[in-house]
Amino acid sequence: MVFCCDISNMKRITECRICKNKGIKEFFNLGDQPFANSLLKNPNEKENFYPLFLSWCPNCNLVQLNHTAEPKELFSNYVWVTATSKTAKEHAVNFYKDILLRTENLHDEYILEVASNDGTFLIPFVKNKYKVLGVDPAKNIVDMAIKNGVPTICGFFGEELAREIIKEHGHAKVIFARNVVPHVANLHDFVKGLRECLDNDGLLVIEAHYARKILKELHYDSIYHEHLCYFTLKSIEHLLNQYGLFIFDIKKSPISGGSMILYIKKEKTKENPIVQLYREKEIKLNEFLSWKKFAERAYTHRDNLIKILKQIKDRNETIVGYGASARSSTLLNFCGIDTKIISMIADQNPLKQGFYTAGTHIPIDSPEKVMENNPDYVCILAWNFADEIIDILRERFNYAGKFIIPLPNSPRIIGSYE
Repeated sequence: MVFCCDISNMKRITECRICKNKGIKEFFNLGDQPFANSLLKNPNEKENFYPLFLSWCPNCNLVQLNHTAEPKELFSNYVWVTATSKTAKEHAVNFYKDILLRTENLHDEYILEVASNDGTFLIPFVKNKYKVLGVDPAKNIVDMAIKNGVPTICGFFGEELAREIIKEHGHAKVIFARNVVPHVANLHDFVKGLRECLDNDGLLVIEAHYARKILKELHYDSIYHEHLCYFTLKSIEHLLNQYGLFIFDIKKSPISGGSMILYIKKEKTKENPIVQLYREKEIKLNEFLSWKKFAERAYTHRDNLIKILKQIKDRNETIVGYGASARSSTLLNFCGIDTKIISMIADQNPLKQGFYTAGTHIPIDSPEKVMENNPDYVCILAWNFADEIIDILRERFNYAGKFIIPLPNSPRIIGSYE
């Protein structure tokens, strides 16, 4: 293996990504890591490792990465496919129903999804004869969406692309942007584009992982180069309000271990009481000391997880992984877990099968291949889908071994039927 720390295509920030405050404070260094989705076809390929550490803004309280990677390197060819997850597909149907309850005369307008991936969240609208449009920067994923019957533009969304969309399609009655705002390098251009594209009385919905959940349950594996920002309600409101966008309701999402779904209008409207409740619960969250303790807890967690895994290996018992997700890349690299501990990783996504994990070089294959030798333990790396994965292993493979659940909070071992 050949690797090096390469910062030639990484930009070090000197001010907060939202409020431009120059006094941001560093608090958590996860070491040099490869891009989470840069899977290897050959474990001996040259790899680049990049700085991965966080800062906190004392003004707007945004938690953010200190370096920005070139977006084209991260997103132009993508390996996460939404339809891989049963949980995501179920969420898509509920998401569709919720949008319909909040809008009127939608058949006369169109729905725009930014970062639409394979079109999974637009398909319920398509099936019910609503007009839709997707936007995504990954050509391989856009091709999938179009094959799925979802008209999709290939490009990076921002003010310029928004104007092109308006020229061709007019303003959108509904825009939703799921799990994309934390990925965006130029937040201000992106939010300007959302506002410009949205009809004056339209509905904007943003789904993003929630920093309070990350802090409380120790989701340090959600930190990787694609995720530039980790939002509290306070920090994202600081961004949206600058452009005349106002949150009036919040719901919880089942994705990413617990995200927040924000409902937004161009004009201030009556808030659901939950919005103020979120603000009140964030008081401790928006303190630097809380995030310094988060970093300390992550180092302790790493030590405890490695201890559990090594005890299993010392008994000559076998461990495989399940879920070669982006978040698993952070966990494996931060903890130094490689093939000496986890022999193979199962993943349902064919785009990942036959590859090796970035940095740690664990082979990825189909669940059928990985489970054929009936391992003693399955470490559920995509722990945010643990219930779904356990059901798959019970029902499809009659697996009777044990599961290692690394997160949230402390790592734990459970029997297959607990």
